Amino acid sequence: MTAAIDPLLPQLASAAAHTHALGFVFDGRIEERVRLRVPYRDDLVGDPKSGVLSGGLVTTLLDHVGGLAVWTALDAFEPIATLDLRVDYMRAAEPGRDLIAEARCYRVTPSIAFVRAWAFDATVEDPVAAAQSTYIRTRDGGDRLGANLRTRDGR
Repeated sequence: MTAAIDPLLPQLASAAAHTHALGFVFDGRIEERVRLRVPYRDDLVGDPKSGVLSGGLVTTLLDHVGGLAVWTALDAFEPIATLDLRVDYMRAAEPGRDLIAEARCYRVTPSIAFVRAWAFDATVEDPVAAAQSTYIRTRDGGDRLGANLRTRDGR
């Protein structure tokens, strides 16, 4: 059975102006894991001498694939925002190779979603970077969180 979010994932992969400009492409879904690919391009290189892709590209890719993983877990598109993102860089990406990211949302609460993600150029077992992130669900949970914050500081 196809999930309700599945037909939207290819469009969501590059719907934002920056993800479109960076060339993000939906690369599939395996159960609860979602995958994005960035085809190698010279203009995405962070160090022209080595040909290694920009670290900012890696971070952006991990953040975006994390958001897709949240929508996959919810089986719906709803407003979310990155609350926290930690990226551990393990090695430089191989010059000339596409960058791939895979993410899984492993817990969803009424206000927060928790995600783990990996970026790699060959296999997920040899990652370029790994991420641990949280996303706030702004439709319901975010409104409650905002109300709690306003109550505490008197506004």
